[in-house]
Amino acid sequence: MSFFEEFKRYDTFDFDGFFACTASDNVGKIIAKNRLHERDYLILLSPVAGHHLEEMAQKAHRLTVQHFGRVILLYTPLYLSNFCVNHCVYCGFQINNRLERKRLTPGEVEQEAGIIAATGLKHILILTGESRQESPVSYITECAHILKQYFTSISIEIYPLEESEYAELISAGVDGLTIYQEVYDEEIYAQMHPAGPKRNYRFRLEAPERACRAGMRTVNVGTLLGLNEWRREAFITGLHADYLQNKFPDTEVSISPPRIRPHLGGFQPAFEVSDRNLVQYMVAFRLFMPRGGITISTRESAGLRDHLVKLGATKMSAGSCTAVGGRTEYNSTGQFEISDERNVAEMAGMLYSQSYQPVYKDWQLLYDGI
Repeated sequence: MSFFEEFKRYDTFDFDGFFACTASDNVGKIIAKNRLHERDYLILLSPVAGHHLEEMAQKAHRLTVQHFGRVILLYTPLYLSNFCVNHCVYCGFQINNRLERKRLTPGEVEQEAGIIAATGLKHILILTGESRQESPVSYITECAHILKQYFTSISIEIYPLEESEYAELISAGVDGLTIYQEVYDEEIYAQMHPAGPKRNYRFRLEAPERACRAGMRTVNVGTLLGLNEWRREAFITGLHADYLQNKFPDTEVSISPPRIRPHLGGFQPAFEVSDRNLVQYMVAFRLFMPRGGITISTRESAGLRDHLVKLGATKMSAGSCTAVGGRTEYNSTGQFEISDERNVAEMAGMLYSQSYQPVYKDWQLLYDGI
């Protein structure tokens, strides 16, 4: 059994009917509970629960401080390659977009790593487009060996792999996986991915479980907000995270709630997701999964990210660049436009101003078998 079977329980669920029957009194009772069930979480995502946002936010803050302290882990992305064989209609790197395709050489990887390491960061997220020919696992493994010299934690955001391939990367020093399902609704998923290997919905959906079985230390899941009605996607994302945490208790599980940003190709999302919607998603998830991580990227504006610090966030990117080699080649095309362009020092200053501690390193492998 995998999460696919769990997800199918809600295949024909009447979300609109459920929300229509949700009473405000029920929301208050759920906020007061110490342990929430999945239907409780769905109620906290309802339109009615939006009127209880302040109460939910206060409890989310208390729970976050209780389980994580007043700290935010900082990291940054490093794009290794933008070659891609998929036609994802919402992505700047999709195969039909005209842009210069590039893959970093080992020397360029080391150059970018040196620039990032000079900021003090010890956690990095490496990304590629989906092209097994141009960015094979062997290439990513080679890059991981280089990056181990500079960083104590290396996460990947790449195409879904087999369990043995995740194990190979773990042996090379990778300890974290970020993989977004993009949209959990299967029909919309097919519309968003008209061509390419990414059309294989179930292979992508079950990738986090393969990574957990291989021994991945951290796994981060999410949906790209704007491709479907946000409440449904937030609910299934929460169920996915809860499923992984229960099935793989040794793995640190987190979510990301990214919203679509402008990019090459000009795709316009069909569903609006407001700042208030994003906050409701975050605080509802925190009440549902008090120990689950929440990652907020530079897709969001500086002002909004400042406010999200105390609402459940545990991890934020800083000094981000979404272009391959973008820290040395300033004319490179990024995957999407960054909203918060603050560097690491500026992000740290913001956190200190809110009496929070920026963390550059919270993980160190003491023995890797070498």
